[in-house]
Amino acid sequence: MGERVTRPVLITGGGRRIGLALAHHFLNLQQPVIVSYRTRYAAIDGLERAGARCIAADFSTDNGILAFAETVKAHTDGLRAIIHNASAWIPEKSATSLSSVMQQMMQIHVNAPYLLNHALEPLLRGQGHAGGDIIHFTDYVVEKGSDKHIAYAASKAALDNMTRSFARKLAPEVKVNAIAPALILFNESDDAQYRQEALNKSLMKVAPGEKEIIDLVDYLLTSCYVTGRSFGVDGGRPLR
Repeated sequence: MGERVTRPVLITGGGRRIGLALAHHFLNLQQPVIVSYRTRYAAIDGLERAGARCIAADFSTDNGILAFAETVKAHTDGLRAIIHNASAWIPEKSATSLSSVMQQMMQIHVNAPYLLNHALEPLLRGQGHAGGDIIHFTDYVVEKGSDKHIAYAASKAALDNMTRSFARKLAPEVKVNAIAPALILFNESDDAQYRQEALNKSLMKVAPGEKEIIDLVDYLLTSCYVTGRSFGVDGGRPLR
């Protein structure tokens, strides 16, 4: 009897920050990883050296999304999980027209996961009860709203709702959950004043780092029961 092939985890937007940390985490566990990236950061070279398959993708159009799905299917006939981490953050105050802001936010946060979940569904099935997973990254603003990023918050709220719809559609073979983070880690360019102001917005007063997300992802992939839920990783910020 042949050795069972380990199915890869697909991470969209895996070239930076949380997506990058998750990719290295799985690679360290000898778990195959497929990563999408929009911009080829130096970190992508590092992921490839570590064994990840990195695929350039343009999620700004439906054709780009579907082309990426076809490329994934050409490389593997099964997926252990899809982690929808790709994101953008465009405020209404930018020079972009309001309709364009909303269109871009819905395209990356709703349409891309929607089309990819449908296109790659067959790759997630066939692993038995709770054998596959989808994780949507939303945001704590799903609960609170945002006066400066209205389209962003609305698109993440739509993704939050879609989590429950896909959980209903794909159970019991595939679990579908959401992670809704607030501040997890700072950018190197963030100055001391900004950092302190950001920390003061949460109850826990810390930027916990990627491990908080990694541990939660590990739990969700291990669970055989939890589906259709959203998990806040926000230090109590919505309670402020």
